[in-house]
Amino acid sequence: MLRLTELKLPLDHPESALKAAILKRLKVRADAVTGYSIFRRSFDARRPSEIALIYSVDVDVKDEEALLKSLRHDRRIGPAPSTAYRFVGQAPSDLRHRPVVIGTGPCGMFAGLILAQMGFRPLILDRGKIVRERTVDTFALWRKRILNPESNVQFGEGGAGTFSDGKLHSQIKDPNHYGRKVLTEFVKAGAPPEILYVSKPHIGTFRLVSMVESIRASIESLGGEIRFRSKVVDIDVDGDGSDRQVRGAILENGERIAADHVVLAIGHSARDTFQMLYDRDVAIEAKPFSIGFRIEHPQSLIDRCRFGKNAGHPILGAADYKLVHHASNGRSVYSFCMCPGGTVVAATSEVGHVVTNGMSQYSRAERNANSGIVVGITPADYPGHPLAGIDLQHQLEKQAFVAGGGNYDAPGQRVGDFLAGRPSTSLGTVIPSYRPAVHPTDLSACLPEYAITAIREALPAFDRQIKGFAMDDAVLTGVETRTSSPIRITRDSRFQSLNTRGLYPAGEGAGYAGGILSAAVDGIKIAEAVALSLLGRTDYVSRGDRPLSTEALAW
Repeated sequence: MLRLTELKLPLDHPESALKAAILKRLKVRADAVTGYSIFRRSFDARRPSEIALIYSVDVDVKDEEALLKSLRHDRRIGPAPSTAYRFVGQAPSDLRHRPVVIGTGPCGMFAGLILAQMGFRPLILDRGKIVRERTVDTFALWRKRILNPESNVQFGEGGAGTFSDGKLHSQIKDPNHYGRKVLTEFVKAGAPPEILYVSKPHIGTFRLVSMVESIRASIESLGGEIRFRSKVVDIDVDGDGSDRQVRGAILENGERIAADHVVLAIGHSARDTFQMLYDRDVAIEAKPFSIGFRIEHPQSLIDRCRFGKNAGHPILGAADYKLVHHASNGRSVYSFCMCPGGTVVAATSEVGHVVTNGMSQYSRAERNANSGIVVGITPADYPGHPLAGIDLQHQLEKQAFVAGGGNYDAPGQRVGDFLAGRPSTSLGTVIPSYRPAVHPTDLSACLPEYAITAIREALPAFDRQIKGFAMDDAVLTGVETRTSSPIRITRDSRFQSLNTRGLYPAGEGAGYAGGILSAAVDGIKIAEAVALSLLGRTDYVSRGDRPLSTEALAW
């Protein structure tokens, strides 16, 4: 099979045009091609009036070797690489303890799934509820201002990614095609098949709910066990100094679960668990993250600016954007987690805090576009102990709670008022989507002065790229503080904690991922490392993105 890249066609082209382009590139007659499939489809919208589709296609041809030799000087043609996932081993029948995975977000879910597919029968623990019950609790905050600290946007089956846009693209390097394995499993669980080839796939919240349930059923059918409302409050560790070994996990009800391999896929909001690990002297360091607001515009404005006369085309869907500005005070301001045709959601997990995030459904059909407009910060901005970034998050989220009226309404401000430095007393034509409600106020009290200054400088700069971005009636809603984990639970080349053997920090919460796809990919890597350790294989090393064994097997 050959892979052809950079096949460029008009936005509106007949199906036959792709086949014709393949024949033209290969310089062959139609009977030389026995079949083809789309591997990737993206679009080039740099000229909105002439948007083009860009294809990568896998093609079956007659006499492939001779054809490839004759076209060897065309870099856009080559053998199609295998993207099949290869398991590193199979579980023995005499395991002393099965591995334990803490968390059922994308990372924990895929760590558990891969371990189950290899026969290791993992035990997966989650402090929250199954996804359907969790949805009820989440809606109770949005509609009735009732918060359940253990069941909300952050905690419960599916993790924070369940209440999101469901983006499935990432900037991670993935030479071993782990991302393809993730997408393939998602399609098996009910995702639309197009996520396998569109350049920026997404699923949306409602589809994610049923997919999470399907993956849970797959894990259980393979011998895995998943326990909800099972909060881990401590870990059992043998030894001290650099000679430490995890021996188990202790639940809130006092139950001790023996385990020599514990995966920490706890997400970026498990602050009490971070504190427990710090108190247990597990190696942790502070890391950079970002803080800011959510901004909302009419989706139609973004569509027109990005796609011109092609706005509304079904292939293009709702337009997104990615913006960066380097402010004169040295801060970087950028758009984060852009949700076309979506809503801003209440995402706190703690009483007396307000946190925003973005969410959309598969259709991306809501009236507003939203994204985080955030400012990068580093440990120099929150010096002290490794958990000082969490202290800063607490401070900002409490300030937002007060500024919003102390009832889980979010503080908001019209962009025109924000740029002019005056409080908003009412909202304009852009109706904010955050629920329970948005309270007009002055957002300058909700973030440090350096962040406010940088955002005020960035918005007019963004307006020069997307006309109307700094429109007076666009709405800023605060605060966006959980862009990523403020800590890193450091690990070695075998993916184990630097100072606690058998403990595997993983995913966003440990500081090694950002978003659904990269977290799921990290879960696969962790599952491989756990499996190789359980198999007694000490010959593997970290090579690129993957722990490789000299005896890696395909099952």
